[in-house]
Amino acid sequence: MAHLHDDKIKFLEGTANDIRQSIIEMLIEAKSGHTAGPLGMADIFTLLYFHILKHDPKNPEWPERDRLILSNGHICPVLYAAMAHSGYFPVEELKTLRKFGSRLQGHPHREWLPGIETSSGPLGSGLSQTVGMALADRMDNGKATPKNFYCLIGDGELDCGQIWEAAMLAGREKLQNITGIIDRNNIQIDGFTEDIMPLEPLKEKWESFGWHVLEVDGHNFEALNDAIGEAQAVFEKPSMIIAHTIPGKGIDFAERRFEWHGIPPGQGPEDRVKKTEQGAVMLNELRTLGGKIRGEHE
Repeated sequence: MAHLHDDKIKFLEGTANDIRQSIIEMLIEAKSGHTAGPLGMADIFTLLYFHILKHDPKNPEWPERDRLILSNGHICPVLYAAMAHSGYFPVEELKTLRKFGSRLQGHPHREWLPGIETSSGPLGSGLSQTVGMALADRMDNGKATPKNFYCLIGDGELDCGQIWEAAMLAGREKLQNITGIIDRNNIQIDGFTEDIMPLEPLKEKWESFGWHVLEVDGHNFEALNDAIGEAQAVFEKPSMIIAHTIPGKGIDFAERRFEWHGIPPGQGPEDRVKKTEQGAVMLNELRTLGGKIRGEHE
């Protein structure tokens, strides 16, 4: 895995902030959608699309591309924003999110948008799709160098039994070219994961299914890059990265709050910011890095 030098890290940090701003702008325009998860995963998607993935935005069907499968499809605003900023389609199209006839539906639709590998919506199916794709690639290519398959999974959807069926099969088949990334943000729509359906000890559970498991700060580009590099260096096992993230990352009044899981700016709790001001305050926080710098839009 290519080393991250200081200039590249600064570029990734800036790009992640641009992606977060696009997420909020999309949600404001759509008046519906998920806020917390997309903001929390912006750093991971930025690293993938701007440093890790072997892909070509101008040729989305390139046969040798890596595959990115988004299992928790409801966080698709971050996927769409990362794709647009990396050149798959114009950034201006992001504001068509959830509009009638838009290519950017509330959950990804593979047949509508080039660069989307699978349709997703029902939680729990993404890892099964990933395992099937990796097995098909093995059958097609034999001993040739396998493609890399990255599956993004929400921690809340680990409540779904199908995830564990897929984990068991991937472990048995020793699918070393699968790297899963769990968004361990500790929230789901009804509350905190450990209150709804406790997941811990999570690392040990995946290890018991035959996976190589790493835990990492989901907002540390160097740590994430190192973890993915280690995962790719492991043979005879699939790898799972448990990425600890902050839901609502970058927005002080939304961070770590499950209430922001499934609603857009303008519909959130008013204990700190009025609904009519939420969108503007969010964008200002991102543009000024929480007030640490003077933004050009102040």
